[in-house]
Amino acid sequence: MAPHVVPVESRCGNKPSTDLKKFAVTRNGFLPAERPSELLSDPYYEPWELVAQHLPQLIDEDRIRDEVSKLPVLETHRLLSEAEWRRAYVVLAYIAHAYIWGGEKPEEILPPQITLPFLRVSSHLELPPVLTYAAANLWNFSSPGLDFTNLEDLRTLCSFTGTESESWFLLISVAMEAKGAAIISTMLCALEAIKSHRDNCHGVLTAALNDLRDCICDVGVLLDRMYERCDPMTFYHRIRPFLAGSKNMAAAGLPRGVFYDEGDGRGSWRELRGGSNGQSSLIQFFDIVLGVDHRGGNNGNPDGGEDSFHVEVREYMPGPHRRLLVHTTRMGSIREFVAHLTADHNGSLGEEQQRLRAAYVGATEALTEFRNKHIRIVTRYIVLPSRQPWNGDSRKQNLASSSSTGKESQHLTGTGGTSLMPFLKQVRDETTVAGLLE
Repeated sequence: MAPHVVPVESRCGNKPSTDLKKFAVTRNGFLPAERPSELLSDPYYEPWELVAQHLPQLIDEDRIRDEVSKLPVLETHRLLSEAEWRRAYVVLAYIAHAYIWGGEKPEEILPPQITLPFLRVSSHLELPPVLTYAAANLWNFSSPGLDFTNLEDLRTLCSFTGTESESWFLLISVAMEAKGAAIISTMLCALEAIKSHRDNCHGVLTAALNDLRDCICDVGVLLDRMYERCDPMTFYHRIRPFLAGSKNMAAAGLPRGVFYDEGDGRGSWRELRGGSNGQSSLIQFFDIVLGVDHRGGNNGNPDGGEDSFHVEVREYMPGPHRRLLVHTTRMGSIREFVAHLTADHNGSLGEEQQRLRAAYVGATEALTEFRNKHIRIVTRYIVLPSRQPWNGDSRKQNLASSSSTGKESQHLTGTGGTSLMPFLKQVRDETTVAGLLE
């Protein structure tokens, strides 16, 4: 039996009372239960599929904007299933970003051929009309079987470059999501045990936290495989520019964001974040159950709003997934429970309590190390390439470099619109602080 379909009973003793189907959580976690749709079944949508299929060639030959201008404005009523709505979202997101970033300078106006159906599909899926993590990762892969943890079996469906580096970069996250799937039920059981004051709550929590630690370590092992088939220079100069959104992109040539033209003089300017692993519901789920507080200093939110970046980017997650995060937040956190363990009359914790505290600290240490790995990857794939000359297409180099405001790493901007390295280090440090239980 594949790891991602291990019954919940074997993890925490019973199923959580939370109805995970309501939150679109499957046996594969935040990934679909089945392989994503590879093609829209109705020939009516063939114009979209043809452009998506030839995207790398159209970009390389500077024909993407011409081809989009020839597209008809298609309706969405022929999409037959949720899988097809998701497929339409992936296709339109990729075409939109290829259109915006696939020239010598970014295009500020997205034409009605893309805008109108993209707005309808995005509304249906409760997502913004931009390339999100859901479009690039959750719904953009195929596999011969249903074990999505095996990287060698996975392949991407849509691509800007057609390179192995792009495919590997995206599929690493798919495998990570699949690897973390079973822990969702385990941790919900643990939170419910606290809430119900269940007998042997300490034992249930300790086991769950040890599982969580192992899960985070396994996910980190997959993240470390990024180096195997993703070339840093190819990623930085050829792939990364297309992942960018329109928020905080004035230096890249989008001072007002992108105008979504709905035709007949209608439309609106939108500033939206690009695709980012910060939009992974799984990683945020780890934070929530451990009680990691990311509210300090607006956590990389350059707009200075009250919500942290983590709360804001939930709007870039599928609606059911972000509702699960809200539901989990309302259940409380294990940190709060562990921090208030009561000492005995000698002023020390009992053996069971000590094991629980150690398990909690171990889980937060694993998450801190995971974030250290992420920082090392960002250094290798973004910081160092930003300082090195590129011998390829200079147009792509200029677009990649324009996502920074200086040569130093502290000025680099992530595709999600944050100040990259300071943000990642702050998130890592906040995880460390949670483990101190002070």
